Amino acid sequence: MSDTVPKTVPGTPPGVGQNISADNGRWSFGGRVAETFEDHISLSVPHYREGHDIVARMSDWFLHEHAAALEIGCSTGALTRKLAEWHKGKGVRLVGMEIDADMVAAARRNCDGIDEIEIRHDDALTAEIEPMDMIVSYYTVQFVRPARRQALFDKIYATLNWGGAFVMFEKVRAPDARFQDMMSTLYTDFKLDNGLGEAEIVHKTRSLKGVLEPFSSQANMDMMARAGFNDKMTVFKHLCFEGFLAIK
Repeated sequence: MSDTVPKTVPGTPPGVGQNISADNGRWSFGGRVAETFEDHISLSVPHYREGHDIVARMSDWFLHEHAAALEIGCSTGALTRKLAEWHKGKGVRLVGMEIDADMVAAARRNCDGIDEIEIRHDDALTAEIEPMDMIVSYYTVQFVRPARRQALFDKIYATLNWGGAFVMFEKVRAPDARFQDMMSTLYTDFKLDNGLGEAEIVHKTRSLKGVLEPFSSQANMDMMARAGFNDKMTVFKHLCFEGFLAIK
């Protein structure tokens, strides 16, 4: 693996892996990102697909006959489709909500022919959402502006039926600088071990400046508590990635 960082052709956004390019502080899910998104994020997020399995298995407690579930920020619809297939024959209705038009198109292609799924091109903060038995956010809240994040938690709590579940997977910050340094270094090692190049890792980090804003585990728990969730716990943890379950 070369120690030199390849020069970028002037006017061309630097590559971040899987033929995806993004400028400094300009990461976007639009354009060609949807074409290789699942492969790209599997190399960047530990146990990405295993997390889908965790969500599906937990949903057995909340998605009974004719229940309804919402995935906020469904990207290509992979998790929404998995939930529909997991509960096939139960009349469970799945809504995948996505703000990016290119991702919406990809999700609709991926979920084509599954009558139980509706893919909506909308913003969860402003959309009208009917009562749900389960709401999932799989690495999405971290992209919501911090100033708007509490409002989203409040809306999620208000939208859930009593006894409903909010499942959230997020990248999280460590509780102090020493631990943050350790987690960041180990996370870089993870990406290098998965075959991402030094230049791709640096370019991706720069592209996410001001776009991806992780909170600490405690800060996420505090926001859920302020929204009204009293019953909540961690259900997954790997380095700086965490899955939460909160029940209304």
